[in-house]
Amino acid sequence: MTTLTAADLYQKVTHVIPSVEWATMADDVDAILRLKRERNAVILAHNYMTPEIFHGVSDIVGDSLALAREAVTVDADVIVLAGVHFMAETAKLLNPGKTVLIPDLRSGCSLAESITPEDVRALRAAHPGVPVVTYVNTSAAVKAESDICCTSGNAVRVIESLGVPRVIMIPDRFLAANVARQTGVEVIVHPGACEVHERFTPDDIRQVRADHPGITVLAHPECPPEVVDEADYAGSTAQMVNFVEAKRPLKVALITECSMSDNVAQAYPDLEFVRPCNLCPHMKRNTLGAIRHALETMTNEVTVPADVADRARLAVERMLAVGTAK
Repeated sequence: MTTLTAADLYQKVTHVIPSVEWATMADDVDAILRLKRERNAVILAHNYMTPEIFHGVSDIVGDSLALAREAVTVDADVIVLAGVHFMAETAKLLNPGKTVLIPDLRSGCSLAESITPEDVRALRAAHPGVPVVTYVNTSAAVKAESDICCTSGNAVRVIESLGVPRVIMIPDRFLAANVARQTGVEVIVHPGACEVHERFTPDDIRQVRADHPGITVLAHPECPPEVVDEADYAGSTAQMVNFVEAKRPLKVALITECSMSDNVAQAYPDLEFVRPCNLCPHMKRNTLGAIRHALETMTNEVTVPADVADRARLAVERMLAVGTAK
């Protein structure tokens, strides 16, 4: 079996990482490749990872839904989740017998931090009998208080699958508002928001169009509804990739986290990507050095208490059942 090296992987990032910069990364890349073999480990990387992680050392990439699906089928003893803490918890929920590591324990999420299990119980008490749909960008403890989870990619399908006139959708108020407009279902919201996407404004989109005539604008549904209204298309990160692949717009702007554009641009070097993006400080805590250290020391391990895990897992599995339905 051929053993890959950093030199072999460079061809996957030539359009977005200069060779002189890649040379500074090669030692970490080679070490990570070796450690993955020694530990029987795989790296799951979110679409917001930087290209050297996303295209370089990762084994499985995608949005939250794709990572959740793929985590179930991982054939490895160790999973390194290059993303944020709630993603690592989800991987652990679906792989209770595997060791799940996160490169930096500080990799949090403004959405996950915006809501607590007590908040969910209070919402249930205020709205008896109304099902709780919880975005995966939440802690396992919050998922455990929920009926079903969703991602930005399958939220509409999840809500429509319930067949009810009202739902509680937490914690992202903008995603909830955008989904409500597509479903006709009354959505009770919680005042959470993504610190990356809430900063985009309609004026940002108008300026992009003024500066780049003919551009196609794709927005993430965590953006405010008025931003989504200014875009040509709104969808999850995976749906954005599918749009670019199918439509091949010559000039495109992805209104989401910065590294998303870099990763898609590598795959489509013939297209022009305009980058009016915001950085996620939590995602950027994932570095080659941090991944290498995690595999060398087998830290930081993510665990979920059994009483929480059983209930949270059920909410995630219900989501996956809906998300994979034909």
